[in-house]
This record gives sequence, C-alpha cells and structure tokens, in this order.
Amino acid sequence: MSTRQKLSEIAKAEAQRFYHGRVMKTEHNLHNIINLFTGWVIEEADGMWCAAFVYYCCIKAGFEIPKRPKECLSGSLAGCKSWEEWAIADEKITYYPVDENFIPEAGDIVLFNNVCIDHEHDHIGIIVENKEESIMVAEGNINNVSGIIERKKDSHIRAYIRLPDWYSYHTK
Repeated sequence: MSTRQKLSEIAKAEAQRFYHGRVMKTEHNLHNIINLFTGWVIEEADGMWCAAFVYYCCIKAGFEIPKRPKECLSGSLAGCKSWEEWAIADEKITYYPVDENFIPEAGDIVLFNNVCIDHEHDHIGIIVENKEESIMVAEGNINNVSGIIERKKDSHIRAYIRLPDWYSYHTK
C-alpha cells in the first residue's frame, strides 16, 4: 500500500474518532494532535487545529515531515498557510493551484479559502474520495470537531498538495 493510500485511510479513521475541542461543555480530546507541536496549548489550538490534524495524520501514515520545515515562513505546519509555503518551495512536493484538468486522488491534501471564516488559507483537509462534482474530505476542526465532509469542487478550493509516496524531508 502506498503512503498516500495509507494517509487517506488513516485520515478517514481518525476523523471518525470524533476529535473535538471544547464543545458541548466537554473537555477536549486533542492531546495526540496538539502535543506534536511543542509549547502549543489548548487555549491556542481550540477552534484552530485543522492543519495540525492533517500533520498528525501524515506522521501517523509514515511521512517524515518536521513540524516546521525551513520553507515555512509563517509558522509551523499547525497553520494552513505554512502547508502552502512548504509545498510551493519543496521541489519534491507537487502543488496544484485550482485547475480543471487536475484530478484529485485519495491521499491528496486540499487547501481552502473562505470555508470556516471569510479569509484565505482558512481550512485544510485530506481527500478520502474523489467524485465527479465533489470530494470527500477528512477534516479536523469543522466547528471544533473532526469528521468526513463532502465538499463541492468550487471556488473555495485554493489548491491541492500531493506528497510523493515515501516522502522524507531532508534539507539540502
């Protein structure tokens, strides 16, 4: 099984575990996700952990990625914008701005604009299935909970990121 296929399966299973921040007067269960980022605490992460969920799934699938690749100018991979900075700068990664000819696959990472808030780089997830008019996406932090969401292929999609199978980050 390829690493990207494994990523898709892990993301689907992890999203269905019902990770959540502080919702419905319950304590969060995000320890596995936020503890990957030294010094990050629930007060900062609560309601802002979609990118950290993607990172957590990537690590669990076997991708070797540092928390903050040198290409990330805006912070760690706990932030959506950092994923784009890294993907554009690392020649081993394929970055696909929205293009009608691109066919997303399970295991691709998708970046969104204006999905959760009226802002660019506001959300990120992992594709678990591609359909003709939509994609099924494993996401963290959908109203502060994880889940599988069907998203239309529309203007909210900023770009896709395709990590090569068996990707390992090494600085030059």
